[in-house]
Amino acid sequence: MFWHLFISGMALGCVYALIALGFVLIYKATEVINFAQGEFMMVGAFVAFSLIHFAHIPFWITVILTLLIMGAFGVLLDRLVMRFLVGEPAFSLVMFTIGLALFLRSVAGMIWSTDTFAFPSPVSGEAIQLGSVAIAPGDMLVVGATAMLVLLLYLFFRFTNLGIALQATSQNQFAAYLMGINVEGMFSVVWALSAMVAAVAGILLAPTLFLHKDMGFIGLKAFPAAVLGGFGSIPGAIVGGLIIGISENLAGGFLPPWVKDIFAYLVLIAVLIVRPEGLFGIHEKKKV
Repeated sequence: MFWHLFISGMALGCVYALIALGFVLIYKATEVINFAQGEFMMVGAFVAFSLIHFAHIPFWITVILTLLIMGAFGVLLDRLVMRFLVGEPAFSLVMFTIGLALFLRSVAGMIWSTDTFAFPSPVSGEAIQLGSVAIAPGDMLVVGATAMLVLLLYLFFRFTNLGIALQATSQNQFAAYLMGINVEGMFSVVWALSAMVAAVAGILLAPTLFLHKDMGFIGLKAFPAAVLGGFGSIPGAIVGGLIIGISENLAGGFLPPWVKDIFAYLVLIAVLIVRPEGLFGIHEKKKV
């Protein structure tokens, strides 16, 4: 039972990690905490569902089209809305992202209704036996796809000019501007990346859980994962997501059922008390 819960928790943790990664990407570049990240995931999943169910497009082509659509959505959101909020107090930005989450949830309900839908899975077949442990094909897909995406992001940030420019922008916007980097353009890119990563999380989560306008609430459990790993750390988001997913699943298996629902927030409180900067975070001091 332990290893079954561990492996399924790892798959759930990968989804948390991808959503937390979206939190971190936006925060590092713009210092905005986007509480609509879970709703980005929900919209991406519904876009993919519509392409498959109504347009009858093959799954893997649907994934590519969904990424392009969500990338365009992120760019438009930055250019039409977020660009005019630069310089506003942090509280105003937080309240805007919460309002954006409510807006996206309402629009999804109007477009796709409030019903729960079955999302087609690209993999099928019986569970794979490793000794006494049965591994579901869906869990293997989630873990493998997450690992592939993390590798692609590492290569992107490490070896491409655009990725290096994004790193420079996240470290010091003014210095990046002086070096000739289009900082506003980098903001658009990071919003696009965040929306695309969230879409991948939604496509991976929907076949194993559910497809509903309220599925974005899971993003609120990914927030503790980002805090646990260190809010400015991309590796920390991955590690934090895995820790939250695995520990939450184990808590649900060995502790009373109600503990699972609040476990992520108990971890968040503990981290804020013991190590507020997170596992991979850096304690910074700013002169104001």
